[in-house]
Amino acid sequence: MDREEIIDYIQNEFGVEEERLWLTFPEYIVFRNQKNKKWFAIIMDIEKSKLGLEGEGKIDIIDLRCDNILIGSLLHNKGYLPAYHMSKKNWITALLDGSADENKLKDLIHLSYEIIEKKR
Repeated sequence: MDREEIIDYIQNEFGVEEERLWLTFPEYIVFRNQKNKKWFAIIMDIEKSKLGLEGEGKIDIIDLRCDNILIGSLLHNKGYLPAYHMSKKNWITALLDGSADENKLKDLIHLSYEIIEKKR
């Protein structure tokens, strides 16, 4: 899934709107649980080198809240990295370049929302 597909999926599935919180980072998008206002997803465009990836330029990613035991197994799958700029214990990064399995990514979005929902 790419950036636009993920945005559409989250908006349609959870009825939430994107938030652009930083003027200096206009491509960063946050999604919050409407009841408790906690983030469950953030989409960013990051320099590949900051993620340890080869090549030049930026790549779209999504950070999702995740179960810490599940994070360990996800990191063995293509398209997943330790969380960028979030707690690596509780968040995971998925690349939005088509390398992360679409169904698994959708499941992780739901899991992230559920984890945040329980934090009310």
